[in-house]
Amino acid sequence: MNEILDTQLMHPRDQITMIISRIYKMGMTTTSGGNISVIDDNGDIWVTPAAVDKGSLRPSDIMCVRRDGTIVGRHKPSSEYPFHKAIYKMRTDIKAIIHAHPPALVSFSIVHQIPDTNIISQAKYICGPIGYASYELPGSELLGERIGAEFNKGYMAIIMENHGTVLGGSDLLDAFQRFETLEFCARTILYGNTIGKSHYLTNEQIDDFEEQIPGLLPEITDISYPSDEREKRTSICNIVHRACDQGLMISSYGTVSIRWRNNDFLITPTNVPRWNLHIGDIVQIKEGKREPGKVPSRATWMHQEIYRRNPAVNSIILTQSPYLMAFGATKTFLNVRTIPESWIFLQDIPSIPFGAHFQGREEIPELISSGTPAIIIENDSVLVTGDKLLQTFDRLEVAEFSAKSLVMAKPIGDLLPINDNQIEELRKVFLKK
Repeated sequence: MNEILDTQLMHPRDQITMIISRIYKMGMTTTSGGNISVIDDNGDIWVTPAAVDKGSLRPSDIMCVRRDGTIVGRHKPSSEYPFHKAIYKMRTDIKAIIHAHPPALVSFSIVHQIPDTNIISQAKYICGPIGYASYELPGSELLGERIGAEFNKGYMAIIMENHGTVLGGSDLLDAFQRFETLEFCARTILYGNTIGKSHYLTNEQIDDFEEQIPGLLPEITDISYPSDEREKRTSICNIVHRACDQGLMISSYGTVSIRWRNNDFLITPTNVPRWNLHIGDIVQIKEGKREPGKVPSRATWMHQEIYRRNPAVNSIILTQSPYLMAFGATKTFLNVRTIPESWIFLQDIPSIPFGAHFQGREEIPELISSGTPAIIIENDSVLVTGDKLLQTFDRLEVAEFSAKSLVMAKPIGDLLPINDNQIEELRKVFLKK
C-alpha cells in the first residue's frame, strides 16, 4: 500500500506525534515552541498540548477540542489554539496546521521580510504565495483574526511578524512538506548571502521546470525480485532516511538510484516523502521499462543515461542540501581545495546552469566521469555519483561539510586553498594519475 495513504489513515494524534517529533529532531522547533493541529471529518480539532515537552510527546498527550467546544485530554490545548480555530473556520480546504519558530524563517520575521521561494526549483509550487501577518500578542484572539485574515486571502503559508511562521495543508504531510521547503528556502538565501549574492529563478524558468514531466516508461511484463534486488532496495531506503535525518535531503526533493544488473537499476519514486520511504516504494527499471503500477522519479532518464555512458558509476544521489545549495543559488564556485580529503573525494566540482538537467539535455551525462563525480545544478540540486552507494553518500557528506566550512569561514577571512603543487602531489599519491 502507498505509504502516504498509510499515513493519512493514522489517527490524528499519531500523525501529530510523528510530525512534531520530526520537526523537533530537525531543529525546527524548541521544547516549548510551536504547535500542530488536525481537524477531522467530524469537525473535532486535535492539537498539541500547552507546556509539554515537544521532544517527548506521546499520542496520549494530544488534546481534542470537540466541535461543541468540549475539551478532551489530560492537558490544556496549546495557547495558540485560537488562531488554529480561526483558520479552520475561514478555510474549509485546510485540514492541518503547523506553527513553529524555525531559525531561518524567524530571521525573516524579525527583519519583516518574506523569503523568495524562487530560490530553488520546486518551492514556488509547493509553498504557493506567502502571506504576512503583523505582530499581535501570542495566544490572543486578535492574533487569530490577523492570521485568519491572511489565510482568507488564499495563502497557505504565513510569515508572522517577530514571531515565526504558520502553514496549512490539505493534510498534515502536505503542511509539513510546505513548512520544511519554506524553511529550506530561507536557509539557502541566508547562507547564500553570506558568500555572495543570491540569484533567483524567473517564473518562466520554474514553469519550464514543472513542464519537464516525462512520459511514463512502459511497464515490465515479467517482474521478479531476486535477493540481490531486494538487498539494494533496503540500501536505498537506509541511505535516504539517513540523508533526511542529517539534513542532506528534504521531503520534497531528492532521488537515489543503484545500478542492479548491466544498465538496469532501482530508483526512488515520485510523490513519496523521502523520510517516509519504504522498500515497496522503490521502482525497478529493467531494459528501459518500469515496475508495474509505480511512478519513478522524473529524473529517471538522466540516471539511465549516466549509467549507460559510465560503466564505473553504480550509484547516484540527486538532492538539495543547504550549504551546497547556497553555492548553487549564488553561482559561486565551490572550491573544495580546502583540506586534502575534500579534493581527494570530490576533485573539482563544476556548476552548470539551471535547465541543463531537463529531459533530453546531454550536458550532465557527458560531464560525469571518474574525474568529475559531482556537479552542482544552479538553483536546483547537487548530483553525486560513485561505485558503492555508501561511497556516493560519503562524497555527498564531504561536499556538504566542505561547503559549510566555506560559508562559516567567510566572515573571518579569505579562503587560502591548497596550492597547485600540493594538489598535484595528492593526485600522484591518492589518484595514481
